[in-house]
Amino acid sequence: MGDRVGAAWLRSACGKCRFCLSGRENLCETARFNGYHADGGYAEYMAVPEKFAYAIPDRFTDENAAPLLCAGIVGYRALVLSGIQPGGTLGLYGFGGSAHIAIQIAKHWGVRVFVFTRGAEHRELAKTLGADWAGTAKDDPPAKLTNAIIFAPVGSLYLDALRVLDRGGTVASAGIHMSPVPEMDYAKYLYHERRMTSVANATRKDGEELLRVAADIPVRTTVQTFPLEAANDVLRLLKAGKVNGAAVLQIS
Repeated sequence: MGDRVGAAWLRSACGKCRFCLSGRENLCETARFNGYHADGGYAEYMAVPEKFAYAIPDRFTDENAAPLLCAGIVGYRALVLSGIQPGGTLGLYGFGGSAHIAIQIAKHWGVRVFVFTRGAEHRELAKTLGADWAGTAKDDPPAKLTNAIIFAPVGSLYLDALRVLDRGGTVASAGIHMSPVPEMDYAKYLYHERRMTSVANATRKDGEELLRVAADIPVRTTVQTFPLEAANDVLRLLKAGKVNGAAVLQIS
């Protein structure tokens, strides 16, 4: 009673299947998700299973903690699945709510980060958060990427990332939805053991680790707040790339 907790996308998992038993509850075939299988994401009150609620570190305000519970968690899992290591060169394609958190963790890990995004304001935010270079997906970065994460739901970005990915590198896609991936020249884009992978949901372990490292750094979330009544307008702004950082709905 009285604890400040948050709910993420994953609401429950069976705990018994081969995915759950191998630490991959995010792939559980009977997993349930908040805002999809259960209402409450845009409500004054909601109920969640205790095992799937996260304690919020005291150093974050409600508004600054909110992006960590969705954008932050999937961005953290994308970093892990991309295989990035200290000293590596990471490319981030798209720079919204998730990427602006992921870059801070990557820099904390000692990673060189190149950001590829269309918006000039997003490129400026990337630089203020530590980006070593920022440009568009069609630009050539200063060096080959060892790893990359695609946050924008645009299938053609796979080709843009693979084009500048070094041998043995990995491109991870962090989106639930993505437009079709164009046909590619195997020898040009994928040969030399380059890898393409997707990121699906996140585990409780991801959430716990993300909140811990975010508090240690500490991560500074850039948020624009809006009243709950403006939710549909905000979704349109997000779709148009008009939000810098993350959008947070406030319920009075």
